[in-house]
Amino acid sequence: MYKKQMTFQRAVCLLTIVASAIVFLYSLGMMTDLYDMLYTMIPDPTDLDSAKVAGARIYYDMQDFNRMLLRLSIGLILLAAALFVTNTHSRRKYYIGNYVTVALNAVAGIGVAAWGHIQVMAYRQTYLNTVDFEQLERRLRSKPGVFTRSTFWFDVNWFVFGFMLVAVCLLILNTVWKIHVMKDEQRLLAEGKAVSA
Repeated sequence: MYKKQMTFQRAVCLLTIVASAIVFLYSLGMMTDLYDMLYTMIPDPTDLDSAKVAGARIYYDMQDFNRMLLRLSIGLILLAAALFVTNTHSRRKYYIGNYVTVALNAVAGIGVAAWGHIQVMAYRQTYLNTVDFEQLERRLRSKPGVFTRSTFWFDVNWFVFGFMLVAVCLLILNTVWKIHVMKDEQRLLAEGKAVSA
């Protein structure tokens, strides 16, 4: 039981850092299609109403969100790395620092996943409702392969943030299991002392 828990503990800490890295990669890639299609559709970024295509301003409207998601994903990576700094991945007995690190990872992971998902779904709706795709396709005829109606980068957030939530749930489950294993170990030690006395 103890060896299984330790193996699970290492795997979960690694999974948490992988989930944080996926959020980071998502923040870097999510604007790809929008950049390809809409960047040139607003000749003057200081005047978003100068758009050549209705709804093209979404590319600029999403910039603040994208920057914040990038910063938060770096924070998630640093928090996940803290699991290794505090030896949460290999410690036989958890101390206050381990519990604090797990709690911070859990709160941050849930918070970023919930906030990110809500924001992305709102922008997805705006994208579908405001961009004039027919006009955009006509304007991009000279650039084959650039135009797409795909909402892939919006939809993949279900996987990205879902994976983050799974990692957080497993981290919490691991901590509960760890507490149970530590209590069992303490009980066995107490019984061993009682027998030897």
